[in-house]
Amino acid sequence: MPTARRIAHAFLERQGLTTIFGNPGSNELPFLAGLPESFRYVLGLHEGVVVGMADGYAQVTGLPALVNLHAAAGSGNAMGALTNAVYARSPLVLTAGQQVRSAVGLEAMLANVDAPQLMRPLVGHSAEPACAADVPRALAQTVFEAELQRRPSYLSVPYDDWDADVGPYASEVLDRRVRRGLAPDEAQLDDLVRDVAAADNPVLVLGGDIDATGLFERAVACAEHLDLPVWVAPSPHRLPFPNRHPLLRGVLPAGIGAVSSALAGHDLVLVVGAPVFRYHQHVPGPYLPDGARLIQVTDDAGAAARAPMGEALVADPGPVLTALLTRLPQRGGGEREFTVPPEPATAGALHPEEVFAALRDTRPPDTRYVVESTSTNAAWWRQMDLRRPGSYFFPASGGLGFGLPAAVGAAMGDPDRPVVAVVGDGSANYGITALWSAAHYQVPVTFLILRNGTYGALRWFGKLLDTPDVPGTEIPGLDFTALAAGYGVPATAVSELADLHEQLKKPATDGPRLIQVDTHPTSPE
Repeated sequence: MPTARRIAHAFLERQGLTTIFGNPGSNELPFLAGLPESFRYVLGLHEGVVVGMADGYAQVTGLPALVNLHAAAGSGNAMGALTNAVYARSPLVLTAGQQVRSAVGLEAMLANVDAPQLMRPLVGHSAEPACAADVPRALAQTVFEAELQRRPSYLSVPYDDWDADVGPYASEVLDRRVRRGLAPDEAQLDDLVRDVAAADNPVLVLGGDIDATGLFERAVACAEHLDLPVWVAPSPHRLPFPNRHPLLRGVLPAGIGAVSSALAGHDLVLVVGAPVFRYHQHVPGPYLPDGARLIQVTDDAGAAARAPMGEALVADPGPVLTALLTRLPQRGGGEREFTVPPEPATAGALHPEEVFAALRDTRPPDTRYVVESTSTNAAWWRQMDLRRPGSYFFPASGGLGFGLPAAVGAAMGDPDRPVVAVVGDGSANYGITALWSAAHYQVPVTFLILRNGTYGALRWFGKLLDTPDVPGTEIPGLDFTALAAGYGVPATAVSELADLHEQLKKPATDGPRLIQVDTHPTSPE
């Protein structure tokens, strides 16, 4: 008779889930025993780093990533990072060990009491098999739920289940295949095309799902074909449009009234691949300017249902963009000039704009940037020149600790494109143990740490909320070159622009490296 473990390993192998990001505890060892040679186990020293690496890996590959966590404590440690994966719509398959079945009700040490409830409401699916014979089916459901919902899913398995015989028919799950199809029908496409054609001043708002689902170039072609002004939806975790393109108006602000003001004058707001909207700062006002109509196109039914205004079409955005390209006459054309502004010159510590201009001028154009420096957002968008899909990744829920581990996962998922992590000194501490994983697996990542000795975004929020005197916004004295050395990552500190250019020109081909740069404090706007 086959065991639950044997079928589980075979199923995961057939699904291509052979890279496991994990930090094991005693409950997980029976699942990890006897892994086939095709599997690769990637160890992270903290569960938040484990999920961050898996998030970056899933985002660059577009495929589910397998995570192995420890019971309640380990799963709890992962939940901060999990919030980013949820809003990035990363299909993570989270597995966790559970005490033996007879000990759960006793609340023995390392029992996960009511395990499915622990991860709700974050994950789209959370379960524990009713019996050992149900483990293969439950695992398959967890994988398919992550794929279909494009959201993390969670399965807790009592560790005595893995050695249990599950009967001759449990292997039926090995041949299962589940596919997703959400194409709009012809009438829906015709209606949308007519709406766009009839608008006097339409505007296109694009979200991170455009980049995540491989529609970056199609979105650019559509905007150019129709000569539509483009905004990036608020709080972007991916870049859906070249940030220096002449049709781009910028990133929409993250306040209700501010969004309405930015869209003033448009009679049709077509939002594709984004929620409506990911607000942040409390800026009251009307949701839309007078006379504006909003149509949202998304394959995320939850995002469509919770929007406070407008109409929604729940469908794959790809056919919609194609219909706009092929069914409407061309209104744009000709060469489009991309402009790049000069960076400011400063004395002493470098200005973030100088740092970003140096990145722009020295790094290959296909570089992937994993960014977690919230206080430098405005400087980032002023200086960078990103024209390729898959170039930008940001913590989708604003949860700190994403940058360092996600960069490691991104480089593991696609070794053919260089990866640079641009991380503030405040953010870096939340995922610092990712440096060990990068060094241990010799992952070629450049970690660029911007050190200004403050939580810059908090200082900005202090002014916004009229609370400028709160404690806990200073973090002086951190030496990331020493921390990196302790984790086995070669590191250097630079203070001169010429030295920074020289360092950035060196490719990280033989493993990770860290560059610490002292910078002037700035604000997100």
